[in-house]
Amino acid sequence: MSEITLILPDNSEMEVPQGTTPLQVAEEIGPGLARDAVAAKVNGQITDLQKPLQEDAEFAILTCDDPEGKAVYWHSTAHVMADAVLRIFPQAKLTIGPAIEEGFYYDFHMDRPFSEEDLEKIAAEMVKIIAQDMAFSCAEMTAAEAVEYWQGRDNRYKVELAADIVAAETDQQPPRGQDAVQEFMDNNSGLFESVVVTQYTHGDFTDTCRGPHLPSTGRIKAFKLTSVAGAYWRGTELNPMLQRIYGISFPDQKLLQEYLDRMAEAKRRDHRVLGRELELFTFFEEAGAGLPYYHPKGAMLRQLVIDFSIKEHLKRGYQLLRTPHLIKADIWHTSGHAQQGYPMYYTDVEGQSYGIKPMNCPGHLLIFGSRTRSYRDLPIRYFELGTVYRHERSGVLHGLFRVRGFTQDDAHIFCTPDQLQDEIIGVIDFATYMLRVFGFDEYQVYLSTRPEKSVGTDEQWERGTNALIEALHAHNVEYEVDEGAGAFYGPKIDISVKDAIGRLWQCPTIQCDFTQPERFDLSYVGDDGKEHRPVMIHRVVLAGIERFLGIIIENYAGAFPLWLAPVQVVVLPITDRHLDYAAEVVQRLSEEGFRVEADTGAATLSSKIRNAELHKYPYMLIVGDREQEQGQVAVRDHQEGDLGPQALDAFIEKLKAEDVPGK
Repeated sequence: MSEITLILPDNSEMEVPQGTTPLQVAEEIGPGLARDAVAAKVNGQITDLQKPLQEDAEFAILTCDDPEGKAVYWHSTAHVMADAVLRIFPQAKLTIGPAIEEGFYYDFHMDRPFSEEDLEKIAAEMVKIIAQDMAFSCAEMTAAEAVEYWQGRDNRYKVELAADIVAAETDQQPPRGQDAVQEFMDNNSGLFESVVVTQYTHGDFTDTCRGPHLPSTGRIKAFKLTSVAGAYWRGTELNPMLQRIYGISFPDQKLLQEYLDRMAEAKRRDHRVLGRELELFTFFEEAGAGLPYYHPKGAMLRQLVIDFSIKEHLKRGYQLLRTPHLIKADIWHTSGHAQQGYPMYYTDVEGQSYGIKPMNCPGHLLIFGSRTRSYRDLPIRYFELGTVYRHERSGVLHGLFRVRGFTQDDAHIFCTPDQLQDEIIGVIDFATYMLRVFGFDEYQVYLSTRPEKSVGTDEQWERGTNALIEALHAHNVEYEVDEGAGAFYGPKIDISVKDAIGRLWQCPTIQCDFTQPERFDLSYVGDDGKEHRPVMIHRVVLAGIERFLGIIIENYAGAFPLWLAPVQVVVLPITDRHLDYAAEVVQRLSEEGFRVEADTGAATLSSKIRNAELHKYPYMLIVGDREQEQGQVAVRDHQEGDLGPQALDAFIEKLKAEDVPGK
């Protein structure tokens, strides 16, 4: 048997007989690695540990410490869960069960929702399946055979997924709906006979699946079914409602418990719950999903963020713009958004099609092109707090994090090629400053490269990518490459911030674009008197304002620093005879520019304090006889508790010192 050469992650080489499995390689490297192995990466492709190696390759063993390894672990657990569901509810129909960012889910067609009692039964059945330690095996078959298999089980969802595979393999549009699927199969019967799909089996359970999977069910050591939800098939309301079960799994109980503890803390910080409890915002489903309505306190929080953002942009030479919400559809074809299938809303105005803007770029391009520009004018930095709308499916809407209408702190910089690197460095400086001010000191940086669907030449993409890389190196920024995750018009830098409980949130983005200025035929007159094409930088430093508000609400758990608190001080008169003095305190603080309210209700003092604590106001000022007589206030800090009596003037000076962005 011939030998093949494996190049390991440390660039060392390993000779093994052809036909050796990745699991055998792991065993040769060390028993600990073999025990922890979940899959292998062979020439960049994730594969089963049992699949024989046939040729020289770059090779790595994946464990649950690797993101790809976690995905395999979670996907395998999803199969075990689906098996358990079918054992208990044989009438259920399988649909899809992917690994997600944290854990997995599986959607089932059921005649009723799953209950908490159902989850307990399913989990108990999963324990039995795991204890049986059944091997995962992979079998290839034609798409036609897969269709026959699932038609025999009266599962139209899996038949539609088989049609999707054939469409993807042959660069056709996937059919939607039973009639369209049948017509597609009738018209492409030969393709269904030639396209190969894989099905994975453990015990009596089989699912059409790309894989890979763990060697056996016994590799799953600790799991938890976390929640149930309804989900429309393919995320659209026109399709049947499915029943979704979410779960998580880990190779040991300690890791699972750590995760559950984090989730409990995340639940305590959930911005949707805090938004309701703190009276910040509401979603009225009857008025339209994914569209937040801000209450006074939420509108104030939003305005504080916006005002600070505008001030900081003006300090850095940005010029404010305001562009319309409606732009003719032709402009969206010029920009390329229409051809890229962007999730836009369209409307008809006097027989002409208009797009409701999903982003602000075209308006800024039109303004730049409205007159002749000189190289002496550049760089031009346009900034707009532009409200945009995107046709997000109802199944992906999530509080302020994923909405249909939101405002971007959006800017576009037009510059010469020679200015490009300095402008990118300036944006990196600006973005990291803004993050620090809002309380984010840790972040990860990603360089996102050209996606499969893109516009522009190879030379333009290379120039844009190199400019971003050079700026990162000049700024000594460590980064990871995110292959294929760039925008359709150019590469980008994405910055993800780490919040108070260690979660990452993608916020600033910096995109280098040579193509849009060309598509809009923009130019400037150079020092040689000739026309030249400017370079365009797209950037946000916070992200969508709605999303950023959700992030900071959760980061601070609703207990905002003084400068961000919608209400900074609440005055609590002990009895009605102290109302006049409370009003004087409110008036004085308001005149000094602080955001202050008084609780003048008939409740007891302890009740007022409890209510103020629940609303997480930074300071409570209790006023009674002594305070009224001596011109004082009894100060209570939300974080530190009772601070005792203080002269009102002294307390005002304390507030002035503390009411600073970033404190």
